[in-house]
Amino acid sequence: MTQQDHPQHPPRDDQEVDVPERPVPTAPVTLVTGASSGIGRATALALAARGHHVVLVARRREQLREVADACRSAGGTADVAPCDVADDGAVAAVVDDVVHRHGRLDAVAHCAGLVTYGRFEETSPDDFATVVDVNLGGSAHVSRHALRVLRRQRHGTLVLVGSLLGHVAVPEMTAYVVSKWGVRALARQLKIENADLPGVRIAYVSPGSVETPIYERALDDGGRRSVAPPPAVSAEVVAAKIVRHLDAPRLGSQTALTNYALIGAFTAVPALYDRLVGPGFRLLSRR
Repeated sequence: MTQQDHPQHPPRDDQEVDVPERPVPTAPVTLVTGASSGIGRATALALAARGHHVVLVARRREQLREVADACRSAGGTADVAPCDVADDGAVAAVVDDVVHRHGRLDAVAHCAGLVTYGRFEETSPDDFATVVDVNLGGSAHVSRHALRVLRRQRHGTLVLVGSLLGHVAVPEMTAYVVSKWGVRALARQLKIENADLPGVRIAYVSPGSVETPIYERALDDGGRRSVAPPPAVSAEVVAAKIVRHLDAPRLGSQTALTNYALIGAFTAVPALYDRLVGPGFRLLSRR
């Protein structure tokens, strides 16, 4: 990104970047959001094991420092860049800083996400807005500033992590479903808009149920605790899919065969799907 593309935004005090002790002029530079836990953490570790220099983005600095140490133990190097992806200016500052320090940005894996439960009319406006701001707004902010760099370089890969719930509907997760349908649409739009530069590649990964802390941190307006409904895969399985997409980007990649079955039922027999999804989802996802 050049100054003409976007004004420089030095990190604010609460967004200070932790810099590794040694320079990393030759390693691929990859930015990973949501890196403090779950899919983002697993992706960062998988990339570090391949020798990447990983820029770790999430809101919680101490957790990011722990992940950075793990990345170094895995064989890579890491910067810590605390940032709320729902804050466009903060995202711009992080991306500007990465380019300033390393001279390039080779790839971005956008894994940050947030869930809320509860019927739509019972979900507070603030919780609804927060989920959409983090999931869809965050995807837009990260994509906007990353693509300015990738297009200037004429190469690089952006991987957006969506969800099976960006392809189907389930009850009591309306904010999340709306946001993830939006992420899928965003990925498709970006694929079209960047077709003029073959070196700039857009990928989209669609996990189904994943064993991550996202369920424990849900903004729960429904007054219940939820778990990953079976069959759930590990964060490492999704991370492996994301890493493969850095080499061979694809759109609409599902992480489990059961995803295709649910999408098929949602599309082919919507009346039957609508009748069964509510009871089935509540049974499988509640503690």
